[in-house]
Amino acid sequence: MSAAGTTVERALAAALYSDGTAALDTGASLLAADPGADAELARRGEELVRRAWARGWQPADVLRLVRRDLDEHHARVAGGLIAGETAGYAHLPPRWRDQLDALDALDTTPRRADRFSYATAVLELYRLLARLPAIEPVGPPPGSAPVTGPVAGEPRMLARIRALLAKAEATGYPEEAEALTAKAQELMARYSLDEAALAARTHSADEPAAVRIGVDAPYETAKAILLDAVASANRCRAVWNEAFGFSTVVGFEPDLEAVELLHTSLLVQGTAAMTKAEAAQRAGGRKRTKTFRQSFLLAYAHRLGDRLSATSRRVAAEEPTLLPVLAARDVAVTARTDRMFPQTTTARVRGATDPAGWDHGTAAADRADTGRAAPP
Repeated sequence: MSAAGTTVERALAAALYSDGTAALDTGASLLAADPGADAELARRGEELVRRAWARGWQPADVLRLVRRDLDEHHARVAGGLIAGETAGYAHLPPRWRDQLDALDALDTTPRRADRFSYATAVLELYRLLARLPAIEPVGPPPGSAPVTGPVAGEPRMLARIRALLAKAEATGYPEEAEALTAKAQELMARYSLDEAALAARTHSADEPAAVRIGVDAPYETAKAILLDAVASANRCRAVWNEAFGFSTVVGFEPDLEAVELLHTSLLVQGTAAMTKAEAAQRAGGRKRTKTFRQSFLLAYAHRLGDRLSATSRRVAAEEPTLLPVLAARDVAVTARTDRMFPQTTTARVRGATDPAGWDHGTAAADRADTGRAAPP
């Protein structure tokens, strides 16, 4: 082993498998004293990234966890490792290209205030990467043979849905947002039916796929419930991983695309409505903002679940000949979810404790109605 390799090996042995700052200081001191070890240190980091892929992680998952448990400086270092490690792959799994393109907006040039501080940050990152557990894979690792997945270029219907939701997020008029979001959900439901009908006519061998969607703090329980509501209404299943802050959504590709679009938009709309309602409450003398927000978002999620499902049922009922096809797809999604998560249990959800927050959240969900103009 070269001298640089020996330095890195000693530093990693000291820092990665021991807790506390003393072990990090020891490893960082070794690295800081040996500038010739930098290339080998980077190579070992890329090796840890490859191990993460083999354990089911994807670039967005890793960066999200690094930001949550460490900070943006560590995320820049991680982004550089990910970009370097994935540069040589001939084939990337579906959705990886979008995740890697997002690295272009991330400054991956690390800040080297001094060698010791930089080495400490690198070892903190490597310690996190080395301890990543295996999680349920939602696709093959990079370098595998090409597989069927989302194709380049967005279908015209999804582009139209995206435009409607963007307008709903931007408008300052609740009634207009309601109408735009309602139309978007109806188009999603019809898009799903069209894709199901096409698959049936062509005897397609398509199977359910899976995607991970970040569920960020604060109020992640309510946000996970909202995602579950959107997924259920669009013939998907969502399984929340509270420990790592994401939900895995299982469904057919057109439905997964719809879930990602709608969930993001409804979260933006709900957050804006919550902020406005909270400001009015505080102007009236209320100060319990945390319980108000929690209750608001829980009510918003529960109410939207009812509204979204009602819209999907109504649209499906207009095409009764497709009901057997839809039922078969529902069975396939459930079977794939059960295979991925054989021991999944229902998470305990903290209840709402603020009546005003619940009432305002319900009203906001009605304004974001995605089915009919009035509650069923």
